[in-house]
Amino acid sequence: MNKFLVIVSFLLVFQGDTKEFPWHENDQLEWLDFKGKPDMDSSAAAVTASGITFSYSIEKSSVHGVTGFNAKVFAHFYPEHSWHKKEVVNNHILKHEQFHFNITELHVRYLRQNISKLKPSSKIGMQLNALKDRANTDLQKMQKLYDAESNYSINKEEQARWIAFVNKELKQLEEYKSK
Repeated sequence: MNKFLVIVSFLLVFQGDTKEFPWHENDQLEWLDFKGKPDMDSSAAAVTASGITFSYSIEKSSVHGVTGFNAKVFAHFYPEHSWHKKEVVNNHILKHEQFHFNITELHVRYLRQNISKLKPSSKIGMQLNALKDRANTDLQKMQKLYDAESNYSINKEEQARWIAFVNKELKQLEEYKSK
């Protein structure tokens, strides 16, 4: 007799009736996608809310124990939690915000690559959760580093360096891309 254990986890969760959408290589963010109310007390011109959606199932047999698993990982953009100040934004800032979303997709690919190395075992649930936790931590660190080094897109040289780095990494991990 086979049993399935299904675990669903969200690395970045927003409540409400947000209509998130997944990352796709042929889709670019537009200012119309940013539907949240701008924080006028913030020095930021725009904020991108994106995160990783993660779920998995484990197949178990009463005779053989864990016989398989399946994991699903996606990058999502949350329009209702993303905002911009119309009077100060431009296409350069939009590209910076797009790369926040691309960095989320990059971490989805890292996570998928790490998951692909796992083998079914009695510890698979713990291993998957550990990988998910590490992906979340690494994603947040990279997002902060991206903003710090590019000075929120003001430092155009660093912004260009980040774009090149993220594009190179996405290309190297193309077999793990979101479809």
